[in-house]
Amino acid sequence: MFLDLIKRFRQIAIIMMILGLFITACTEDETPINNNTIDESKVLVEYLEANGNYINTAAPSVVKASDVYTMLLTSPSKLYVIDIRTAEDFAKGHINGAVNVSLANLLTHIKSINPTQYDKIVIACYTGQTASYGTALMRMLGYSNVEALKFGMASWNPEFKSKWSSAIGNSRATQFETTANPKPAAGKLPVINTGKKTGAEILEARVNQLLADGYTVASIKNSDVFDNLTKYFIVNYWPENQYLNPGHIPGAIQYTPKNDLKSTTFLNTLPTDKEVVVYCYTGMTSSHVVAYLRLLGYNAKSLLYGANAMIYDLLISNKMTAWTDEECHEYEFVK
Repeated sequence: MFLDLIKRFRQIAIIMMILGLFITACTEDETPINNNTIDESKVLVEYLEANGNYINTAAPSVVKASDVYTMLLTSPSKLYVIDIRTAEDFAKGHINGAVNVSLANLLTHIKSINPTQYDKIVIACYTGQTASYGTALMRMLGYSNVEALKFGMASWNPEFKSKWSSAIGNSRATQFETTANPKPAAGKLPVINTGKKTGAEILEARVNQLLADGYTVASIKNSDVFDNLTKYFIVNYWPENQYLNPGHIPGAIQYTPKNDLKSTTFLNTLPTDKEVVVYCYTGMTSSHVVAYLRLLGYNAKSLLYGANAMIYDLLISNKMTAWTDEECHEYEFVK
């Protein structure tokens, strides 16, 4: 009888063990563990910094109208001009040989032309700001011969200059402050989810998304910022000495160009729960920077026309970058 009890106990133990294994297997099947989850923003930052680190080394990539005009005369076969203005404005006048392409189709078009056969691929827009945004995205993809036309078509001929001449102003000159604001503590990078795994794949997916979204969502007027200064995290993207004199937008925090937006410096001090507004002198450099930040998932916007639209006379007196009629040439254009 005692032996029978031992046998029965063993049988029960075996049955319980089998049931336990079955329940565990079912639980694992119902709630699979994803071991392939990656931090896409981190992967993308590491990839960009390991492959040229464009924003922190070469940006902004802009070319003067005079240099483009010289190439048109001396080596036109080595120049390719992409005009991303509307078809209607392109028809009213454009650089000879330019092709009209929408910002949304920029990457598709560049892939179709064998870009390596050109010394320069110049992107032209109205003022140089949207072109700078598109240029930054192309440069980060590795198209190192892409440049934005400085000041856009406004610099090509007086016919187009009103976009810039009407934008300059001094309405904020009395509102700028000269006291320094500290950077916040470092936090986490934004969360992006393309479903891709490698840096190159994530980058291209993000570029396609940003091109489709357009430039309007990546830019903001200074009137909107000054209406609610505390709503935004404002980045002053010029040297510290200029941040203090002639000063900066109230509450703005200074980030040194080509240094402070690295993963090893202060990139992680930018907030992920607030709109980030970046401004420079003209809006062209800030457009480059915002392209980078939006790739990483920040809700970043470039301040249109930069300080030129806020403290123009102070820029001139301090010999900082500013639009003047001298920037506008009288180069021929075609219709």
